[in-house]
Amino acid sequence: MKKSIALFLVFSILAISANLYAKERRGADLVITKKDSQQLRGELIAVKENSLLLRDSESGADVSVDIRDVKVIKIVGKSKILKGIGYGLLIGGGGGALIGGTICNQIVGECKFSDAAIFFGLIGGAAGLLVGAIWGESRGKDKTIQIEGKSDSEIKEALERLRRKARVPDFQ
Repeated sequence: MKKSIALFLVFSILAISANLYAKERRGADLVITKKDSQQLRGELIAVKENSLLLRDSESGADVSVDIRDVKVIKIVGKSKILKGIGYGLLIGGGGGALIGGTICNQIVGECKFSDAAIFFGLIGGAAGLLVGAIWGESRGKDKTIQIEGKSDSEIKEALERLRRKARVPDFQ
């Protein structure tokens, strides 16, 4: 029982610490539709007071876009389905194994831990996989921000949300 708890904790720590290996923060991928129907696609570098600074995905050049020229901003979501499946399997399988071992020892008294733990771990892992896949899919959807026709306060609020997604979030 203690070995399975220790193993579960080790795998949990390894899965959660994967973000520590990130080299450089990337800004959100945006598709900006301007009022003249021109579209720009690129990485959000910084949000200025009245403009957005993008690294154009085609040319690689930095492009400044005045917010008054913008009709719609689409934040392209990155798929998180694999991350959701991984967390679901880890949490569901580990939790199922712990529950299986605990139930087995409480009901039978002294039993073969591995059989119950494997059975409940498989059931929990399958349920976790399903829940994790649904969670990951919902987190990776594109988000659209309508700029045209919004008040100045609504535009400032939208720019603040975008600022958190920029490569340089505290740009002055």
